[in-house]
Order: sequence, then C-alpha cells, then structure tokens
Amino acid sequence: MLKYEALINKMTLEEKASLMSGENFWNTKAIKRLNIPGIMMTDGPHGLRKQGGKADHLGLNASIPATCYPTAATLANSWDKQLVEEVGQFLARECVSENVSAILGPGLNIKRNPLCGRNFEYFSEDPFLTGTLASAQVTGIQSEGVAACPKHFAVNSQEHMRMTIDEIVDERSLRELYLEGFRRVVEKAAPQMMMSSYNKINGIYANEHPHLMNEILYDEWNYQGVVVTDWGGNNERVAGLKAGNQLEMPATNGITDKEIVEAVTDGNLAETILDEAVDRMLSLVFTTHAVAERELTIDLEEHHQKAVEAAKRSMVLLKNSAEILPLHPQEKVAIVGDFANKPRYQGAGSSLINPTQLQSPLELLEKTQLDVVGYAQGFKRMGGKSKSLIKQAVELAGNADKVLVFMGLDESSEAEGIDRDTLELPDNQLQLINELLKVNQEIVVVLAGGGVLELPFADESGVKGLVHTYLAGQGSAEALIAVLLGEYNPSGKLSESYPFTYGDVPSAPYYPGREATSEHREGLFIGYRYFDTMNVPVRYSFGYGLSYTQFAYSNIVRTDLSVSFNITNTGKVAGEEIAQLYVEKADTKIIRAKRELKGYAKVRLEPGETKTITINLDEQAFAYYSVMHEDWAIEAGVYRIQIGSSLQDIRLETTIECAAKNESDEFNLDRYPEYASGNIQAISDEEFHKLLGYYQPAALWSPADPLGMNDTIAQAKNKNWLGKLTYGTVMLVKKCLTIVKQPLWANNIYFVLNMPFRQIERFTGGKVSRKKVERYLRWINGNTK
Repeated sequence: MLKYEALINKMTLEEKASLMSGENFWNTKAIKRLNIPGIMMTDGPHGLRKQGGKADHLGLNASIPATCYPTAATLANSWDKQLVEEVGQFLARECVSENVSAILGPGLNIKRNPLCGRNFEYFSEDPFLTGTLASAQVTGIQSEGVAACPKHFAVNSQEHMRMTIDEIVDERSLRELYLEGFRRVVEKAAPQMMMSSYNKINGIYANEHPHLMNEILYDEWNYQGVVVTDWGGNNERVAGLKAGNQLEMPATNGITDKEIVEAVTDGNLAETILDEAVDRMLSLVFTTHAVAERELTIDLEEHHQKAVEAAKRSMVLLKNSAEILPLHPQEKVAIVGDFANKPRYQGAGSSLINPTQLQSPLELLEKTQLDVVGYAQGFKRMGGKSKSLIKQAVELAGNADKVLVFMGLDESSEAEGIDRDTLELPDNQLQLINELLKVNQEIVVVLAGGGVLELPFADESGVKGLVHTYLAGQGSAEALIAVLLGEYNPSGKLSESYPFTYGDVPSAPYYPGREATSEHREGLFIGYRYFDTMNVPVRYSFGYGLSYTQFAYSNIVRTDLSVSFNITNTGKVAGEEIAQLYVEKADTKIIRAKRELKGYAKVRLEPGETKTITINLDEQAFAYYSVMHEDWAIEAGVYRIQIGSSLQDIRLETTIECAAKNESDEFNLDRYPEYASGNIQAISDEEFHKLLGYYQPAALWSPADPLGMNDTIAQAKNKNWLGKLTYGTVMLVKKCLTIVKQPLWANNIYFVLNMPFRQIERFTGGKVSRKKVERYLRWINGNTK
C-alpha cells in the first residue's frame, strides 16, 4: 500500500523518474505542478557544511560558518550516548536555521585498519559501540525534524580505489562486523535516509546489491527510509533502483532519468518498483520539508560551549607518570610544537567545516596562572628537517619545569579519498622529542590526529604525560586547557586499539586492496578481536583511558539477563568512569573472538561516592551469525560476563548458561586450522576460499585487458602513450599543488585518478558525452577506428 498513491497516480512517467536524482549538487527536484517541493541536503557529520557558492563534495570550496564539533572518532572516546545525542540535536538546529532538511551523517563504517584515511569520521573498530553511538546521534538529529543519513552502507574500508574496489568478505564477518552497526541504527533509531557506499561487495556494487539492500536492509531490518548514493556512486541506474536505491546524487542533468523512463517503457523495469521508490521519496520530502518553514535563530555561543563540552568529555589521558598532570599554578612551562599555535582540530574532505570561532592552545595557556617561559615552533608542520627549530625548542625546554609538546598529523595526512601510508609520526617530530628528553624529563605530549599512531616515546623511559585530543573541533583548545589544569577530570577511553607497530595489525598484509579487490582474509579478527584473542601485546588496549582519580568495582549480581555491580570513587577528586561489559564463551568450539563488548555505562562519582550500575543484555549478546541457517545462532554452554575498566582491566566476573540455537559445526575450530591457530596474517587461499564459500577473483588488474567504463584513470598508466600521458598529467598537477602547499587540493587529485570513466558524463552533466568517453577508451586501448 503506497502512502501517496493518489498523488503518484497524477504523475507522468517522466515526473516519477525525475524524483530519482537531484536538481543540482545538493537539492532534490521539485514538481511545481503537483506542489511537490525539493529539499536540501548538506555534508556533515560533525558540523553543517552548507556551501553558499560553488558546490563540491571534497571540502575544497568554502562553506558558511557553522559550529565544528568533535569528529566521530573523537566523540566515540566519550562513550557517552547522551552527549552524542545532544551533539546531534545541536547539529540539527543549525540545519533548521539554514533550511537544510537532511545532513549526511553519521559515518559508521567499522575501522578495519588504522590506515584508512577516513577513520576520523568513524566511531570505532567495535560494531556494538559504533551502533550505540550512531543511534544516539541519529536520534538527536531527527528530534528536530531533520533527516539523518548514516553512511556508507557498507564495507567502505579503504579510500584507495574506493569507487571501484571489490571488498571480498565472508558472510559471517559481513554480518557480525560490517553490518551490525547499521542494523542497530536502523532498528533503534529509524533513520530517514541511508547512504550507500561506492565500493563493490563480493563482486556487486553496494548501491545495486540485492542481498545487501533488498534481502537485508529492507526485508530483514524492515528499513522504511530512502537510500541515496554516495555522490557519484551510481553504477547502473536501473539495477540500483531494482535493489532499492531510490535517490542518485548529485544531479546528472537528466541523463539517468532518461535511462529509467526507457527501462519502464521497454519492460526492463516494473513501474511498481518505480512507484514504491517515488513513495519513499515523497515521504522523505514532505516529512523534512517542514524545516524550511521553521524560523530558528541559533545562539552560536551556546553551540560553541556544547562543542567545548563534547571535546572535554572525549579527550583521553594515555599516560600520567608521577602525576605530572594536572599542571599547577606558577609552574614554569615551555610550550613547543606548531600545533600549539595552529591547532589541528578536524579532518578534510566532505566533512571540512568552516568554524564559527577558533582559539589556539598557546593563546589560552598564556592567559592562565602558569608561568609560560616561551613558545618554540619545534618542527615544520608539513615535514622536513630544521636544526634551528629544534635548537630553539631545546634551549627553551632547558629553562622550564615542564614542557608541553604539541604533536600530531598534519592536514595532508588524513583526508577523504586517500589512505595513510604509515602509523608513524613524521621524523622531524620524533627527532624533536628525542632531543627534548635529553634536557628535560618532565614532558607532556599533546597529540592531535584522527586515530591510531605508533608512540615509541610513550615507553617507560619516554615522556611522562600523554593526552590525545583526537580531532576535537573548534572548542578543542578550551577543552584541553581544562584537562591540563585539572579543571576537568579526563574521562575519555579509547574506542580502538593501539598496537606497538603497524606490523602487528591483523589486516596489515592485506590492506589496502591495491587494484581490483581488497581481501578480508583476517575475517572476524580485526582490532581487539585479534589482539586479545591471539595474545598480541598492544600499546593501549580497547577501552583504555586514565583519570585523575581511581575507581573500585564490587558486588556483581546477575538476575537473568540483567547485571548489577557497584562502582566507588576511591580518589580525591570527582570523576567519571566507563564500566565495560564483555561476554566470553567458555570452552568454545568455534572460531570466534575471545570476548566482545556487549554493554557499558558511564557514571559520574564524587570522592567516596558509590553507585550501583545495571546493564541489561539481550539474546544478541551471545549470538554469532550462522551462514548455514541464514540466521543468528547461539553456541550452547557457559558464558562469562566480565566487567572491567578496559578490555585488559577486568574487575568482576559472573557466568550465565545459554541453550543452543541454530547450532551447527560450520565454524568448528578443526575446520579452520589456520584461523584457530592464530595465523591470521598468513591465511592461505584454500582456507580463505573455504570461509568465503566461493573462489575469490583476481586481486590485480591485467595490463593486457582493455579498459572499460568501470575502470579508472589510475589504470591508464598501464596502456599506450595516451594513457601514460593522461596519468602523468594528473600526477604532475598533484605535484605542483604539493609544491605550492595546497595539500587538500593535492590529495583530492586521487578522486580524479580513482574515478570510473562511467562517471565522467554524469559529473559533467553530459558536457563530456558517453560517446566521447568511449572513443577515448578505444584510443587508449589501441583501437584508433
């Protein structure tokens, strides 16, 4: 039954098709004859990126000023559902004030590998935490009548070749890791939109994937909203529509609308499928268009203070030897590092926000009661050695009681469209730390960056203090000062694992997929699911974070699926603790993680105060996905329920016995000896094939194969002189942009390199026709006719 059946019956076929793509870069089409309005969408997800001038999806052109909140990777360290919901609500209010009906976020792809260039936009390596926090943000956004648009559905695990890469992943890992966060969001927060990802999954593009869309999203999860392509993410328009992808963005100047009309006319597309898609679009438009009729004036200072609060609650104290923090009044403090003067507070790409205000840590520290003896830049921000900068910093450090060193990743290191090359900090920063430690041992490092780093200076003999701000938004400086001075007791805990070196990462041998495919040979064993299960030491475990106080756990009681326990603040200052609940199957017979996060609670306690915490579980907490039964299953037996301050700091334990459900031997340990033995970084073709259930395609391109519409300019270098010239020209432009210090523009050259030839006609609105592209491909393939 269609909600808008009467209205749809009045529409022509051409009008129906027109609603399936945009009017321009950010707006849907309106049909004035039938009083159907258009709505505006904007990028997010940690701020409103509404462009008043030239539009783009890469963060290159200016947007109107808006509050820049901490990124998802930062907010995730708060583990605070209420806070994340409030941030969503504040985001939505700014949307309403600018007549924006939908914001494109939150991003909730699972952090398969710490090198992913867009990890700063994603919450966690854990699907439970991801789904919980993303649900909170969606709820907050939609409480103001604005549509949220979780993204990127699904398995968008790398930026390199993201528009064509084929993510090869087994069904169980797909369900338990890469789809679970989305499932929780759909079932708990009912988002009005969902964005499909660019990539293929097991050979089929995500936006036209019948199993992913029709069978799982719509049938199993009963999703009621609209699916929109990522910008330029449409492959075959009619195939996408059949799979349940209603809206293509941005506009294609009617090119794909015509394809839909022709398909209906020729009988290749049932008009009933188009009608259902139109019905979903009308529901979205009429529901969210109301924001354009609301007048709402934003108190930008109030929104800024919310950004400060969010930043404070998300910063993580990683090391505090000899209680070097908090700092005390009148201490002689040297401030070193370019990031102190020019803060790094957000990522780059489609989430680049133009903040309403921004202060630096340096200017705020100079206003405190600290005796700031001076500031030294210390290193070149974009890399490169400088003995003079190091010398100035060392001389300054020798005159101070303590040294605050601001380090991190620069703006070119983390961005949409490109993955990181390494987890190492730049050599010039590491050299600076080594030289500073020779003259002063009282060093606190303040890190800025969107994710995991190798931290050799955090060893026992290294720096004494370490605070990770992540990318904390426009309020980052004020929040940091409050943490450093003890005005706020840090409560953040890591939502991802920190290995000692990149070589310890389970997917390191397989990541990224360089050409045709990206093989998820590690299966279920990503992040802590690998490190904890296989006893691989890490620098900092999942869920880790220090406080200026201490907490004691006691008196665990389980009643059915409800677990209660006490937490006491045994220290001298008020603080917040994040108690985490992990489930471990005793004597398991199947390949699985040793334990998994299935609940948590964040609680504030005054000194000496005790509170009772209750965490409720459900059947899903004990389940794994059975491919054989095409359903969730439970292995019979005893499960340990563990309560801890982090994954590696378990304080309390109880047990529960579960009955079998859909149990089989399909994942028994003896069937997968390599996974069972922990040899995750060297899984053989044979065992991976067994896990997949089919023979994986070739991982590399064949230079001898002709290039087609789904190939890219990056592949052109393998062809004749014309292909090499095309590739070389693009790379020359990138080099020039790097030389003139335009890192964002330089990085986004990869968007051009990795764009499929099929998108050229659509992105140019037909100015470069498909026939011209096909002619170019014939030439590049050596056919000059």
